[in-house]
Amino acid sequence: MGEKVAGTAYIKADGEQFDVTGNAEAPLMDVKRESILPGFYKEEDLVPYIQMDCLFTKGFPLEKIRKAVDQTVTLELQNGRVYVLTGGYVVGEPAANSDEGKVSLRWEGRKGIWQ
Repeated sequence: MGEKVAGTAYIKADGEQFDVTGNAEAPLMDVKRESILPGFYKEEDLVPYIQMDCLFTKGFPLEKIRKAVDQTVTLELQNGRVYVLTGGYVVGEPAANSDEGKVSLRWEGRKGIWQ
């Protein structure tokens, strides 16, 4: 029997549901490891994030995205995995794409946990 591992993703920021069109992602680890020599490595902290492409609809919460600096953002995947980002704020230079009606958003925050 097959196992569903991909499909529609659901993202909410402070209870506001976004219409995700694809490319929803969150990091699996909270550190980046790099080998210095065989058997020796260093670790750097990574900033937790959630990134996605969503539809830029009439109901898109534009003001909330512009002003919020302490959001709880939840990513739910079809395989049952859930990633929760706390202390979230949108980073970068998000822009509306008129050809596809999309916006790419990236939240970064204080803590990200897979549940």
